[in-house]
Amino acid sequence: MNSEMIQLTPFDQHNQELAANVHPPDWSNPPPKENYHLVVVGAGTAGLVTAAGAAGLGARVALIERELMGGDCLNVGCVPSKGVIRAARVAATVRDSAAYGVKLPEGVSFDFGKAMERMRRLRAQISPADSASRFADLGVDVFFGQGSFAENQTVTVTRQDGTVSTLKYKKAVIASGARASAPPIPGLDSVSYLTNENLFSLTELPEKFGIIGSGPVGSEMAQAFARFGSEVFLFEEADHILSREDADAAAVVQAQFTKDGVNMIFNSQNMKISPTDDRKIRVAVTQNGTPYEQVVDQLLVAVGRAPNTDGLNLEAVNVKYDQSGVEVNDHLQTTNPKIYAAGDICSKFKFTHTADFQARIVIQNALFAVGPFGKKKASDLLVPWATYTSPEIAHVGMYEHDAKSAGVEFDTYTQAFEHVDRAILEGQDDGFVKVLTKKGTDRILGATIVAENAGDLISELSVAIKNGVGLSGIGSTIHPYPTQAEAIRKLGDLYNRTKLTSFSKTMLNILRRLNVGP
Repeated sequence: MNSEMIQLTPFDQHNQELAANVHPPDWSNPPPKENYHLVVVGAGTAGLVTAAGAAGLGARVALIERELMGGDCLNVGCVPSKGVIRAARVAATVRDSAAYGVKLPEGVSFDFGKAMERMRRLRAQISPADSASRFADLGVDVFFGQGSFAENQTVTVTRQDGTVSTLKYKKAVIASGARASAPPIPGLDSVSYLTNENLFSLTELPEKFGIIGSGPVGSEMAQAFARFGSEVFLFEEADHILSREDADAAAVVQAQFTKDGVNMIFNSQNMKISPTDDRKIRVAVTQNGTPYEQVVDQLLVAVGRAPNTDGLNLEAVNVKYDQSGVEVNDHLQTTNPKIYAAGDICSKFKFTHTADFQARIVIQNALFAVGPFGKKKASDLLVPWATYTSPEIAHVGMYEHDAKSAGVEFDTYTQAFEHVDRAILEGQDDGFVKVLTKKGTDRILGATIVAENAGDLISELSVAIKNGVGLSGIGSTIHPYPTQAEAIRKLGDLYNRTKLTSFSKTMLNILRRLNVGP
């Protein structure tokens, strides 16, 4: 990641269009203005939102990017992965179509190369929103090259041809993100392996595909490639997938992985990697003390991230950082009061939507001494997230173990989709909605959803938590029938029923005493 630009392969018309937008080959860095209000280092989501928002307020803004504008999300993360996942869902729908009365002709096949081309085409179609020309039109000075901090509130930008631009700033923002970082597995460096940064350059489907790590990236790609037709071997140190998620939710997804043919090698210990004579990759582990090995055509390493602090010269400006990223306070201010940070470089929540909202905090805190509501705090953000397997898992707020650790007493309400008509009719009734409330009340503490479109459904509960709407309020709100969102309303019914039962018992006792009850 020390090069000025990630290689886009294959360099077809779609990737040429992408490059023309997010790192134009003929781009000339502009003459620096005097004393920028804000210099932003990194043009991923956090940097783009910060730059656009500040420029929209009339600030003089410079934006520095050494590789591709749009960052991981556009180029090697959210956008391409969801394009691949969509193709995999269609493949699974075709595979399972007989159950819906659809008869297919003999010889139906999947064209992996075509699916990947579609992804590249759609990624290029999305890229103008993150393009250098768009941000220049917004009034942002866009500089390509390696940004490096110096004393006296100065950042230098060095291009590969050696040309240097010197930018002076009143405030600066570090939004350089993070990158894939493989763990120290013996023999890994002896083979050519994949990370999310080159996975989406594949044009041929691996016959045997190995994946290390069953977190969100590993799980999403394991299921997708299995549905494409690869024989997938998913290696995981724990005893189940998605170990950070609700265990019941992970179990639902794991059961679907079994149906999709994913080979899950749990309790994988003492891993060693080695090349074979025919240029394939051997993965050897011990599983519950028993040796196990598998030869694969491609290997995806889906564990480990490292902050992009290299080349920034943060020591020169007294910005503290470590292997987890840049140190910030609750206002996203670094140990240098003139420099802020946002996004994956400093956040424990490494999501595009978190980077977006942290950028909004930085704009407020960096440009205004005191805003209308005081300094904004990162700790005030309510962060939902989703893993885009089939079914998806989405979560917001507290898990049960969080509540227990905090000493918060809670009630749990669960609505299975097997009792939701639309889910039954869609053939998607394996999941559930689980909500935690403060004990004895309808105040929502957290929620987990397992459903085909859980990432969409979780927003209703996120809005409820953020705005103090309890389960009772959700239950009393009409939802269209039939929808899967009815599962959330049914949770409100569950809560209301507990209160109704208590009330009914009281009324019955009163009526009995008055000799008018049954």
